[in-house]
Amino acid sequence: MSQRSKVIQLYKTLLYMGRDYPKGYDFFKKNLRRVFEKNKGERDSEKIDKMLAHGNFVIKELEALYMLRKYRTLKKRYYEKS
Repeated sequence: MSQRSKVIQLYKTLLYMGRDYPKGYDFFKKNLRRVFEKNKGERDSEKIDKMLAHGNFVIKELEALYMLRKYRTLKKRYYEKS
């Protein structure tokens, strides 16, 4: 897979995951676009690989954030406060 296709796939994945972002989809989309446009002129393959790795880290952090929110919601539903 070329780096270009990896970057596009990362962008699409992040956009999809941003739907449930706590501050709203528009906030997430605006910031995501700003970050990708800031780095669109980068040609060094090592730097691009580092940015892709950071993007994958952000995906994992978003997954953890959503799981934690889901856990807290379920805990509130099924356990009464003492």
